[in-house]
Amino acid sequence: MSLSRRDFLKVSGGTVAAGVMSAGVDAGEAAVATEEKEVRTKGSQETKSICPYCSVGCGIIVQTRDGKLVNAEGDPDHPISEGTLCSKGQSLPQIVNNPLRLTKPKYRAPGSTEWKEVEWGWALDEIAKRVKKTRDKTFKLTSKSKVKEKQPDGTEKEVLKDFTVNRTDAIAHVGSAALDNEECYMLQKLLRSWGLVYIEHQARI
Repeated sequence: MSLSRRDFLKVSGGTVAAGVMSAGVDAGEAAVATEEKEVRTKGSQETKSICPYCSVGCGIIVQTRDGKLVNAEGDPDHPISEGTLCSKGQSLPQIVNNPLRLTKPKYRAPGSTEWKEVEWGWALDEIAKRVKKTRDKTFKLTSKSKVKEKQPDGTEKEVLKDFTVNRTDAIAHVGSAALDNEECYMLQKLLRSWGLVYIEHQARI
């Protein structure tokens, strides 16, 4: 059976009309109901922000009311994304307004089977203590390595020599792709000052 574009549109329109009539809904009443529905961003405050997910840095316009996020959409004036968002960026309101979202750190003590909610101050102090303890315990000033040295007779011989390294091999760091260039620069300086050599980034893994 041959079906032209015009015939296809006629059949499609008839099917939609039949569906509306069979449901007992008048098209005029449906239009009025749509107009009367209140816009969810009415009375909200508009703020421009950046998507928190990856290093692309897409622009987002967020609308908040009474301290709650009511809508998020792409920023058409943003030079990177020009108003577009990926599926993760579009789902931002669901993440923010999720009742299961964690807003405080949780800690599970050694041997315990349960997580307990703790304050940010305690958690950050505990992390700092453990980082320092691990660094002090594992810090190396020198490390031995085999190198080839020329001998008086012109031959090469492999010898074991000490090299200054000032490092710890017991701590690794994985950076977030949501960090901007300035944050990455400062973080690198901090981690190198600790003597870390295992420094990775989310975007490379």
